[in-house]
Amino acid sequence: MTLSKFLDPKNDLAFKRIFATDRNKDILIHFLNDIFARIADPILEVTFITTELEPEIESQRASAVDIMCKTESGERFIVEMQVARETGFEKRAQFYASKAYIEQRTSNPKYRDLKEVTFLAIANFQLFRAKTACISHHHILDIETHQRDLKDFSFSFIELSKFHKTAEQLHSITDKWLYFFKHADDTDPKELAQIIGSDLIIKRAYDELDRYAWSDDELRAYETSEMHHISYLATLETAKEEGEAIGIEKTARKLVGLGIDFESIMKATGLSLEKIEQLKPERN
Repeated sequence: MTLSKFLDPKNDLAFKRIFATDRNKDILIHFLNDIFARIADPILEVTFITTELEPEIESQRASAVDIMCKTESGERFIVEMQVARETGFEKRAQFYASKAYIEQRTSNPKYRDLKEVTFLAIANFQLFRAKTACISHHHILDIETHQRDLKDFSFSFIELSKFHKTAEQLHSITDKWLYFFKHADDTDPKELAQIIGSDLIIKRAYDELDRYAWSDDELRAYETSEMHHISYLATLETAKEEGEAIGIEKTARKLVGLGIDFESIMKATGLSLEKIEQLKPERN
C-alpha cells in the first residue's frame, strides 16, 4: 500500500494545526467566510480564546471544543470536527453554544452587551436524514413571520457524507473545502493543481497536511491520535453489536412467550435452535 502524502484533516491534531494556530488564522478566516458568505458579514480578524469551557457543576470536569475564537466585533465562533456519530450531538452543540454565551459575563456583566455565538460542526456522518444539502444553517425564527428577532444563536452543520463531487466537479471554493475535508488524505499530488486552481489558501491547507513537513514526534502524536480514534470506533461498534444482540434476544423471548414456533423465530432473529430453547420460560 502506497503511503499517502497528505494526512487526514479530520484528525484532531491535523485539524487544529491547520485552523487553530495564529500563523494560520487567515486560513480559518478564509474558511469561515466561505461557509457563511450568504448569511453573515465578512470576518476580517479573529482572536483565539481558550477552548476549555467552565467545568460543569455536577462533575467539575471541563469540556473542550476544537476551536473557539472571536471576531473584531466580539462575536464567538465555535468550530467542531466530529468524526464519529454521537448520540445527542445536536444537544451538545447547543450546550457548548450556551456555555460560550454565558461565559461572556465573566468579563462583561451587562446582558445587553452579550455577543452572538455561532456553532459550526463538520460531521463525517449523516445528521439530518430528511435534508439532502451538505450544509445547513439553523437560526431561531418567529414561527409565524419567520423573522429573526432572537439573533444571538446560530448553528451550522456540514455533513460530509452527503458530499459526492469528484475532483473534476469542484466549481466553488465551498466545494473545494468539502472535498478537502473528505478526500485530502487520498488526494493524488498529481491532481492537486486541478483541485486548488487559483485558491492559494486551499494550497496552504494541503501544505499543512504534507506528512513530510511533520517532524517524527509530530507524526507519532498524529498516529497515536489515529489509534485512539480507531479504538473509540471499535468500542462504539462493540456496544452497538451488544445492544443489538440484547434486543434480538428480548424479541425472541417475547415470541417464545407468544407461542410462535421455533423455526419461525429462528428465521426472524437468526438465533440458533439451542439458544431459542434456552429462552423458554421455566415451569414451576
